[in-house]
Amino acid sequence: MLHQRRELATRGDLKRIQKAGVRHEGKKVVTDDVKKLKSLSVDPGIPDLDRIHYYIEPVRIEYYVPKDSRFVVETRYLFIPLIDPEPSERYPILNSYMEREKFFDIIEVVGEHSRYTTMILEAYHETFTMLENISRAVKDGRFNQESYRKAFYLTETMMKFEPTVASLEVLGDYISYNINWLIRRMNSLEMEFAASDDTIAYLIKRRNVRWEEKGLPEDERFEILAALFYDQAFPNRGLEFEEEDYFFDIFEKKSKY
Repeated sequence: MLHQRRELATRGDLKRIQKAGVRHEGKKVVTDDVKKLKSLSVDPGIPDLDRIHYYIEPVRIEYYVPKDSRFVVETRYLFIPLIDPEPSERYPILNSYMEREKFFDIIEVVGEHSRYTTMILEAYHETFTMLENISRAVKDGRFNQESYRKAFYLTETMMKFEPTVASLEVLGDYISYNINWLIRRMNSLEMEFAASDDTIAYLIKRRNVRWEEKGLPEDERFEILAALFYDQAFPNRGLEFEEEDYFFDIFEKKSKY
């Protein structure tokens, strides 16, 4: 089921992430603990062929070297696995696109599924031009790969308008699937691109929800770098923790997300 998106990175994000995830080798990590931060590998050693299924975010590690009286900045790479929506009998159209590994083109859906045309047009009447531009950019990407970057940034913008009645009732979580599809396509083409901080936070959330649902083992390296990402991306959001904050249900073992 598609859920209402709440505001990303509310004021309790950092404290919740620090409380739940900032651990390495079984011990709590303080961001100025140089030895522990430096011990993190530059990347997690994912095989090259599998890297297309990850969004890769560089994370800065900065520390002070007293004997040289200077700061040193190093980079570690946060690999965020792309989590696609689970197939659902409720959303056969989305299932079909996922099975074919095809971009979910709403303009195409309108033409092929006329019984849903009215619902879709009403749901996206304010953003339909954007959907047309996304459709065109994905098609143009076959001849000019730079168009995929345009499609990606427009799709990020469309995320702000989801969910709609059409996506809840008929289309499913196509927007998450399309974001993942475009990341994989640009990865496979070895293109340089950068997702917005909100999109990265959303990808991290989807990863953590899946890990919790499946009971997968904790990844300390991931959790440390995710915490550092939030510290750098949202430095002024505050440290107060409240249960209603957006990331509360990511790490809480009793979450019912």
